[in-house]
Amino acid sequence: MVEREGSELSLGAQADLLSLSRSSLYYQPIPPTAEEVAVNHRIDELYTDCPFYGSRKITEQLRREGVLINRKAIQRHRREMGIAGITPGSNLSRRAQGHRVFPYLLRDLMIERPNQVWGIDITYIRLLGGGLDLVAIIDWFSRYAVAWERDETLEMPFVMECVEGALSQARPEIWNRDQGSHFTSPLYPERLQQAGVRISMDGKGRALDNILTERLWRTLKYEEVYLHDYANPKEARRGIGG
Repeated sequence: MVEREGSELSLGAQADLLSLSRSSLYYQPIPPTAEEVAVNHRIDELYTDCPFYGSRKITEQLRREGVLINRKAIQRHRREMGIAGITPGSNLSRRAQGHRVFPYLLRDLMIERPNQVWGIDITYIRLLGGGLDLVAIIDWFSRYAVAWERDETLEMPFVMECVEGALSQARPEIWNRDQGSHFTSPLYPERLQQAGVRISMDGKGRALDNILTERLWRTLKYEEVYLHDYANPKEARRGIGG
């Protein structure tokens, strides 16, 4: 909304009207260093090989490889990448406090037809100079990728774009996901309820429910991403789409 040229109002006046800090109008994002990019890429490789690894295990492995890094830094990198170790427990994926939690609907359910159950998940995709976040929606019976989107930040809009793209093709009976904050945001369940979809949410002991999507991530990374480090988001979209 800021008009930097041709406005009768100064930037300072515009910042006051918009309740913004004037200095924020001059902020230039600082790209990650080569060392940070290398650490992110290696964390992604270790996580893809051993998704049950937590911050302690990854820290130990990187130290054995000669990378001087502490556990807090590993935890920060993992948060930025939106990944968490796949292990049973109440904190499998942290949800935003106050957001609604839905019941788990898949216990003892036989999945025997398309569009019976869909699952959604997010993963990190490496670039030469950084990374992207990729979200995909999978039909659990056919293992078909119904829709996918990628974005340079873990923000809610790209998840909703993926949801809309999937719902434009079909409507599942049950939509399952974990308790990550993207999936407990009000926008997400409200849209699914509008479409008449029953919402299922993983809870304690459901660490392996998303294994089909994790297998897709592994195949995608080893057969495409790791072989062709993308130079930019445009190249990543073309490669992933193929």
